[in-house]
Amino acid sequence: MAIKAADVSKLRKMTGAGMMDCKKALTETDGDFDAAVEIIRKKGQAMASKRADRETTEGTSRATVSADGKKGAVLILKCETDFVGKNESFVALADSIVEAALNSDATTAEQVLELELNGAAIKDVITEQIGVIGEKIEIADFAVVTAETVIPYIHQGSQLSVLVGFNQTGFDAQVGRDVAMQVAAMAPVGVDKDSVPAEIVESELRIGREKAKEEGKPEAMLDKIAQGRLGKFFKESTLLEQAFVKDNKQSIKQYLNGASNGLTVTEFKRFSLS
Repeated sequence: MAIKAADVSKLRKMTGAGMMDCKKALTETDGDFDAAVEIIRKKGQAMASKRADRETTEGTSRATVSADGKKGAVLILKCETDFVGKNESFVALADSIVEAALNSDATTAEQVLELELNGAAIKDVITEQIGVIGEKIEIADFAVVTAETVIPYIHQGSQLSVLVGFNQTGFDAQVGRDVAMQVAAMAPVGVDKDSVPAEIVESELRIGREKAKEEGKPEAMLDKIAQGRLGKFFKESTLLEQAFVKDNKQSIKQYLNGASNGLTVTEFKRFSLS
């Protein structure tokens, strides 16, 4: 049967596949759209299998928050090349996925893959796009933050995204953005010293002892010196204790309290492609 250009265009909008691929699929199925979609999906599965061992080093990082500002979702969608990572359709796919995730109960990348997007499971949508684009695509990172206020930040170039949760509402939005940009720039390891993973604390203490020993410090002083260096590490590497990049005479904790009494960060997520 003759395949109409309008039908080819319709299938292209449904799948994102190229015009010739859509025409070929419709021709093979005598114009059956569901069967044509299945052909395109199988092409994606074959391509995904071929490229399963390929390394994904490029992509885009996206972050979004709910209308009430109390929940945010952040993810990294990876691909093989910078060309694809900056492609509008690829970025739009990442935005669609993170929005679907935000409006669900998903908390892991595995759960996100099972969500529905445009009538199909996200894992199948990604497989279709692998066939269309010809590159491996995967959700590399995903997280959710819930708080009284959640502020998102996507760094220029979309290689890094941040979500920061705060314990209050109604404060100046610029304050939240400043803190999100601080997280992006300074990459803190935790909100405060109590939130730093035990293995990092142990590693810093070990490094502190070893360095003091190399410097010839007395054995009896090694633990005390290591604790002192750990304190410096907390000041430099935990968000609330870090010097505010816009005014290094005050810490982030002091900046927040000055903006609104008792204002603090409850949680943050920082995802970067590099």
